[in-house]
Amino acid sequence: MTVTPLYAGLLGVFYIMLAALVIRTRFSARIALGSGGNELLERRIRAHGNFAEYAPLGIVLVGILDLMAISAYLLHFLGIALVAGRLLHAFSLSALTKRPAARIAGMLLTLTSVGVGSVVCLLQVAGV
Repeated sequence: MTVTPLYAGLLGVFYIMLAALVIRTRFSARIALGSGGNELLERRIRAHGNFAEYAPLGIVLVGILDLMAISAYLLHFLGIALVAGRLLHAFSLSALTKRPAARIAGMLLTLTSVGVGSVVCLLQVAGV
């Protein structure tokens, strides 16, 4: 693999940053479990959780295609879209100020990466 480690590393660092944000907010709000009705903590928990729900599938698809020696341009497109999408979505979700445009753009980029990666995997299996 030549491309996947870059994006896997970036996603790993961002995941830890989101976890640290949740931990810091829990500590300052003195809430050990759940969100305790704290809207900021709830938003940060969901930003972290949503990242954990989408990022793994996206990077697995990039990794599979990397192992199949698919074009590095396509791999970088998928990786950049995935990382940018997850960052935009987390940024929009983890703040009290609602940023719907960033959230929508983040989901569109993420779903584009996962969707294109999935289709390319299926096309490879079909021999196309």
